[in-house]
Amino acid sequence: MGYLGRRIGKSQDTGNATADGTGAGILNLFTNGYFQRQGNMPNAPGIAPSGLTATGGVISDYTDGSTVYRAHIFTSSGTFDVTALGSLPSNVDYLVVAGGGGGGGNPTDGGGGGGAGGFRTNVSGHPLAGSTFPVSTSPGSYTVTIGGGGGALTQGNPSVFGPITSTGGGRGGLVYSDYGGAGGSGGGAGIEAPSGGALIPASTGVGNTPPTSPPQGNPGGGSRHIGGVAGAAGGGGGAGGVGGNAPANNVGGNGGPGSQVFIAGPPATTQPVGTPGPNPGGGYFAGGGGGMSSSGPGAGNQGGVGGGGAGVNGTGNGTPGTYATGGGGGSSRIGTSGSGGSGIVVVRYQIGQLTAAAKATGGAISFSGGKTIHQFLSSGTFTVTNPGLTSVDYLVVAGGGGGGEGGGGAGGFRTATSFPISASPGSYPITVGSGGAFNQPQGSNGNPSVFSTITSTAGGGGGGPGGAGQAGGSGGGGRRDGGNAGGAGNSPPVSPPQGNPGGTTSPPGPGWFGAAGGGGASSAGTAGSSSLPIGSPSDEAGGNGGNGTSSSITGASTTYAGGGGGGVQGSGPSAGGQPGPGGGGLGSINAGPNTRVATSGSTNTGGGGGGRAPGAAPPSPGGNGGSGIVIIAYPS
Repeated sequence: MGYLGRRIGKSQDTGNATADGTGAGILNLFTNGYFQRQGNMPNAPGIAPSGLTATGGVISDYTDGSTVYRAHIFTSSGTFDVTALGSLPSNVDYLVVAGGGGGGGNPTDGGGGGGAGGFRTNVSGHPLAGSTFPVSTSPGSYTVTIGGGGGALTQGNPSVFGPITSTGGGRGGLVYSDYGGAGGSGGGAGIEAPSGGALIPASTGVGNTPPTSPPQGNPGGGSRHIGGVAGAAGGGGGAGGVGGNAPANNVGGNGGPGSQVFIAGPPATTQPVGTPGPNPGGGYFAGGGGGMSSSGPGAGNQGGVGGGGAGVNGTGNGTPGTYATGGGGGSSRIGTSGSGGSGIVVVRYQIGQLTAAAKATGGAISFSGGKTIHQFLSSGTFTVTNPGLTSVDYLVVAGGGGGGEGGGGAGGFRTATSFPISASPGSYPITVGSGGAFNQPQGSNGNPSVFSTITSTAGGGGGGPGGAGQAGGSGGGGRRDGGNAGGAGNSPPVSPPQGNPGGTTSPPGPGWFGAAGGGGASSAGTAGSSSLPIGSPSDEAGGNGGNGTSSSITGASTTYAGGGGGGVQGSGPSAGGQPGPGGGGLGSINAGPNTRVATSGSTNTGGGGGGRAPGAAPPSPGGNGGSGIVIIAYPS
């Protein structure tokens, strides 16, 4: 007996594979000895190491029957790097969805729903499947760009995988003067000038622009209007159908439906990405935004399945498209239209055949260091399928707080080993908290993340003229000039603590002082500062976000839950608050050569959003909090 190449049992050069898998030792997945097949040793049990070797994104390994796939899920830009080719075909399946278009409308009247981001895939059997995509180790690196959703009346941004580009969704149309923008899918038409209530379907936003084959999207829907009485806008187009025409003068058109694709998980279970839809399994993307109506309630206005945001019945704000779906934003009337949802790229390929049974389902599954890892980037269910699994390790990070003037606090960070679970009942709902929105005058708290009895508290919103930094997992930073304190961290208290307070700026005398940073998982946010007298704001500095905490639960050290930096009114080189390591956002600066806009907390880190710069007209915006994450690991 011996140990070589991370096999326990007979050496790889002397062991013989047997039907029960004991002859060649017990395999530790995701190691070089496993994937590179040292000594020509058959692997039993396990996966034949004959697929690609590649890196990038969040890895999800799963089985469909006896076939084993690896999916690389990109919700932020990166690189898909192929370092070795196996004996299986070197073709990959892809899903490339662009950012959705923002809903139409303005503060005085309404517009059309935003078009979904362009949708392109080559998964076999899908009605929109393109041609095969062979990869190579020369050059081996494929750029992945994730398109952000467009703001109100703004087209979404393209998503890219190597030579495949999906176009951003078209913006929703503006009242009276615009019929919706072109894009991957087109925006819905805004309500037209007085016309006696007749449907106006012409000149809606054109989809599949520029054209691809198969098409990447569909056009938006038409609108209606009776001058001074009522009007209703068209829905944005979706990957699976055109945007709905307004069916009546007080009913906006529904967003066009998105399309379902099974690429990130087995068809027999719910996909770890995408949204639910009419068919089981989830995995719907690129739904159009709903059109508004000037007086409700009405039966329309719904966002298309696949992340489309709803339009408004009456006055109010449109609903944003769902994150990482490319959904179009819902349109508004006398409010703010919803922004489009960000895009996503998933790359999948076969890595072998599986002979061993899994112990649980749920999330994006991978293997490292002898452990099976379930990463939940969005809410789902962790289901125990093997009664021998009695305990797990976990990491639960909540959504970060949005920036105000002060930086947003990080979402609560909780982790532990040997947490008891059972196959009876076996199903554990997982909630992944979204980040809080930047708001004026005070940032919004994020949302909690939950696994079983473990709840990580949302990060606190940054303080502003509306109040102090808010309490949370970590607290939001206090407002500029020390008007209010930072929010408390570890609230409600748990042991070990899940976070720290936001910074409080307490000026020792007259002068301008930047806003404070939000708290992080391992340290508090710092106070803002200044070195010049009152009336000279050019050298005020925002406080820095508190540091996050690293975790190696996935097999690699990653830092989560950093606080957002505070914003400043000044223009000096030392002005804006720096983000806390672990996904915190950068504080903004509103004047001079160093002007910058705050950044949001990073996706799936629980980082707090950066604080806004006050004093501008209008003030520079702050950043949103980053969404949280739940990770569960256990011995393979």
